Amino acid sequence: MVQVKNLRHSYKHDAVYAVDGVDFEIGSGEIFGFLGPSGAGKSTTQGIVTGLLELQEGSIVVDGMHRNGTPGKEFFNRIGVGFEIPNVYKKLSGLDNLRFHAGLYDRNTEDPREILEMVGLGPDAKKPAGAYSKGMMQRLGFARSMINKPDIWFLDEPTMGLDPTTSNSIKGIIRRKKEEGTTIFLTTHNMFVADELCDRVAFIVDGKIAALDTPKNLKLQYGRPNVVVEYRDGVDLKQATFELEGSGKGELQHFIGAHDVATIHSGEPTLEEIFIKLTGRGLE
Repeated sequence: MVQVKNLRHSYKHDAVYAVDGVDFEIGSGEIFGFLGPSGAGKSTTQGIVTGLLELQEGSIVVDGMHRNGTPGKEFFNRIGVGFEIPNVYKKLSGLDNLRFHAGLYDRNTEDPREILEMVGLGPDAKKPAGAYSKGMMQRLGFARSMINKPDIWFLDEPTMGLDPTTSNSIKGIIRRKKEEGTTIFLTTHNMFVADELCDRVAFIVDGKIAALDTPKNLKLQYGRPNVVVEYRDGVDLKQATFELEGSGKGELQHFIGAHDVATIHSGEPTLEEIFIKLTGRGLE
């Protein structure tokens, strides 16, 4: 569905690249996560692939359409883009925002009222968007990004700044769209969201891809499974952690026999821990 090869981009047209030799492919109906800290090159890559930034070096093919110069209307009819900072008209109501954007496409679109209900803005459909809270504005921008029933949906930090209930609702919508066959390119620095949603993920740092695989495979390949034991030491409840490799299993068995164990929990490293291990960088 999406093929990107040797992508490079310099904002100053010099040897300093914000994106430096990036390669990846996204299959039809896949949720592909592009993960990294702020300034890593995530939004720049998305901007180039969606035609919002010029293609300087490399090649991009989206569902058989080669990116040469500025994409045409056929391309923009088929994609949806949800920005980290929502782009809405504040003087228009939420409903009129979606009606306006729906009129820009030469294809069947979603019903604006149904989309607003879907993201929890039904009761506020006729309020000016400028009167919306930050979270409501975020949901309106998310709704706008899928008004044209996109075949390929680009989402940049779709759950940022949302409360847990709303965030779960948004993730549910993303899952349903995947089940309907939508291909989704998700850029985020939230590893927990990526682990929940993505079929495959790419780690990007300083404009380069450090790793690319399924979340499970990355954790199995680079992580070390462990067991956390809670035990009583007098009146105190303490913890001890044992790795399930090498001598760890024997140490665990000996420890259990020698202590008053309260609970035992097996675990695997988080995607964030793997990211830090591979890149030496946090997700600030």
